[in-house]
Amino acid sequence: MRSPTDSADSGRTHTGNPAPADSAAPARPAVHAASGKRLGASHPRQEGPADLRLVPPALAAWATAAVMLHAPPGLAAGTVITTLLLAGVLLTPRNRRAGPGPVGPRPAGPEPVGPGPGGPGHAEPGYKGPGHARALSRVSGAAVLLCVAAAAGSAGLHGADLRRGPVPELAREYASVTAEVELTADPRLSRPRAGGSHVVPTAVLIEADVRWVETARDGAEVATRAPVLMIVDARSARPVTRDDGQERARGPEGKSSWLGLLPSTRLRVEARLVPATAGGDRFAAVLRVRGGGGPETVGEPSAPQRLAGRLRAGLRAATDGLSADARALLPGLVVGDTSRVTPELEEAFRETDLTHTLAVSGANFTILLALLLGPPGLAQYAERRGLASRLGLSLRTTALLGGALSLAFVVVCRPDPSVLRAAACGSVALLALATGRRRSLIPALATAVLLLVLHDPWLARSFGFLLSVLATGALLTLAPRWSAGLRRRGMPPRLAEALAAAGAAQAVCAPVVVVLSERVSLVAVPCNLLAEFALAPATVLGFLALATALPALPVAKALAWCASWPAEWIAWIARTGAALPGSGIDWPGGWAGAALLGALTPVVLPIGRRLLRHPWWCGACALLLVLLVVQPPPLTRAITGWPPPGWRMVMCDVGQGDAMVLAAGEGTGVVVDAGPEPAPVDRCLRSLGVTRVPLVVLTHFHADHVGGLSGVLRGRSVGGIATTGLEEPADQARFVRRLAAGSHLPVMRAVAGERRRTGDLSWEVVWPPPATGQAAGARPVPEAEGPNDASVAMLVRTAGLRLLLLGDMEPPAQRALARSPAATRLADVDVLKVAHHGSAYQDPGLVRRSAPRLALISAGRDNSYGHPAPSTVAGLRDSGAAVLRTDRGGAVAVLGGEDGDGGGGLRVARH
Repeated sequence: MRSPTDSADSGRTHTGNPAPADSAAPARPAVHAASGKRLGASHPRQEGPADLRLVPPALAAWATAAVMLHAPPGLAAGTVITTLLLAGVLLTPRNRRAGPGPVGPRPAGPEPVGPGPGGPGHAEPGYKGPGHARALSRVSGAAVLLCVAAAAGSAGLHGADLRRGPVPELAREYASVTAEVELTADPRLSRPRAGGSHVVPTAVLIEADVRWVETARDGAEVATRAPVLMIVDARSARPVTRDDGQERARGPEGKSSWLGLLPSTRLRVEARLVPATAGGDRFAAVLRVRGGGGPETVGEPSAPQRLAGRLRAGLRAATDGLSADARALLPGLVVGDTSRVTPELEEAFRETDLTHTLAVSGANFTILLALLLGPPGLAQYAERRGLASRLGLSLRTTALLGGALSLAFVVVCRPDPSVLRAAACGSVALLALATGRRRSLIPALATAVLLLVLHDPWLARSFGFLLSVLATGALLTLAPRWSAGLRRRGMPPRLAEALAAAGAAQAVCAPVVVVLSERVSLVAVPCNLLAEFALAPATVLGFLALATALPALPVAKALAWCASWPAEWIAWIARTGAALPGSGIDWPGGWAGAALLGALTPVVLPIGRRLLRHPWWCGACALLLVLLVVQPPPLTRAITGWPPPGWRMVMCDVGQGDAMVLAAGEGTGVVVDAGPEPAPVDRCLRSLGVTRVPLVVLTHFHADHVGGLSGVLRGRSVGGIATTGLEEPADQARFVRRLAAGSHLPVMRAVAGERRRTGDLSWEVVWPPPATGQAAGARPVPEAEGPNDASVAMLVRTAGLRLLLLGDMEPPAQRALARSPAATRLADVDVLKVAHHGSAYQDPGLVRRSAPRLALISAGRDNSYGHPAPSTVAGLRDSGAAVLRTDRGGAVAVLGGEDGDGGGGLRVARH
């Protein structure tokens, strides 16, 4: 069904003249429907060069905003004045009339032909001479200068918000205040991370504006408007249910009422102001909220935010019964709610460069617009498809409906950088539809960037905004050309388009990703290609579930169940890609690494283009890439020598922490400690081919020894967990027990005198004594006065070697161990795992008694603790031990015998 606007369009030819009424006219719609050209065009539409006129102003405004945000006010004002004066000079009438030759009426005679006065050839249509071209260049230059002035003014004003008013001054004094704040974003939980022996406490992070502040010093109330970051200890909040019905989000100790707050809510808080990080993004100060109570609300959220909150709550309710991955991923895909995404799943998406699919982004909005308008290439034509065309809506009505959809999308999904960019691009394109202008996406992208940067200059420094714009620009410029080239070489059109889109986005965005991750993914393109087919159905079904959750929750649950299948497919791709041994390669971080990768990309791409002409070479390169990514163990061992044949013990390189693997048969190993993060220990176990773990021994509960436990459990058969009896720190002990309960693993207590064997590996627990920490919170015996001294110490026998593993024992426990009944069996060991990462606190007597031939130290590179201590390293070497450390040489493997036969020899290999 065609709308009145469609009919008006169809009655004109390409040149704008009335279409001749002949008998062939009825056949034209079928022809043009097949060609995808504007109805009634006398000739197929020819694409001209890309319209790049708005690109320089947008880039100039972007760069200016990024520089001027923290510039002094004088510099920002000077930039505005200078650029305005220069623009005025370029736009003066004298300069606009300037051109070669005298100004006046043209002499009588024939009109000159050619590209210039008197030049040979034929004049191009619309050509007005070089003077006109110079005038246009001056206008373009003036436009760039005006955009620079606008960006400098906007950035200067936004930057001044961080310096003016009482909040920055009170923050420098670390003043205690009472303040009224208005939330500007959804509260979120910080990710737990290991900070040495403890985990950095999880907190609720809330972006807000301070509206007025009262100091405890003089009690004066001052009205202001300053952006701040509120940090609330999640453990101090009372549980409460939100008014919109959303389930109470879980914090580390329970459900936190702070996480249920909606943007635009006003709170009254008592807190301490502290300075923001130097050069920080957009906060005048940090507001650390104290007290054990919940939030004190003084102003309700706005009606749109309440409706958005109810919709988001409805979607969460609709996904409650799904699998863990679908329950975490669907709210993120639809509304950007990533609160259920686990750190392990987030890491898998990061390793495969699928982070853009983890939360709502421009791709999701593009899918919605395509559902409304049909394919982008036909959006302005009478043959367009989509729901709007099926319903007979005119172009202008469709544009208005799309504008409302854009606004709702931003409100419900929150104004993240990629959401804003997508909504702005879509709005510009919809405006072009409403006004009947030619739809061009590159000017739309440039206009969106310009408007967003002028409205919110902080986006100029956002990595998310940069990646979103780069990916979109690659899809609009590189992807069509690459797709056409692949089709010319016989590739099916749909596959060519998908492969070109994934490859172009990866090529352009990879240098920026390197800045953040110091890693180049080798599986990003195939993973994105495979995920692309599931993204559209997951998005459409997810938004349908969102729309039906409030009026008909059972229908929403059914739709969410259907959407869970493609969502689980995306999660499976991310997990599988991240689990491949060669999923990525380490790369220098920072902008230097980005520049290096950016310089190599233009060199590699032409080589790949030439390879496409030679199928045999393409096949060979593809096979080589597959081998590099999969890394079959026999081939990897032959090339790298890792893992070395006959390895008996490996000290993994996990940074500032401990993780060791004891060989217990083919594909089997006992793991002692798990390091601070899951990814490094998982990578170490995969490189060793360990798939079965009869026992995980956690020497004590400090975060740098237990934080990576989920990485050990990932995809492996685990028999159980043995730990020390002193359950401190308590939060880390609970973390271990939660993981064990989730995997249905028994947790056992290891005490001195215990002996175990698996295969040809045997060990004896020599510390702590049975009386140490008999129950959680029980007072330990004098020899174990803290978690370090309660570490599980083991004497291991394997392939004729004796290894002494000391955990993090400190001098009091080391001296007690030297006096214990097991002391006689500790003499003359082959390998000593040095206690506490080689800290200065060591008992020389135990070192002399053990007299190791090899001392191993696990420490993080450039760690802030100074581990290992030079005095400890020197003392070990003076005792005759060879010292190896992971911070300088990476992982260390200990081999038994000259050929691994267990003859009592001692050899090592480095990875």
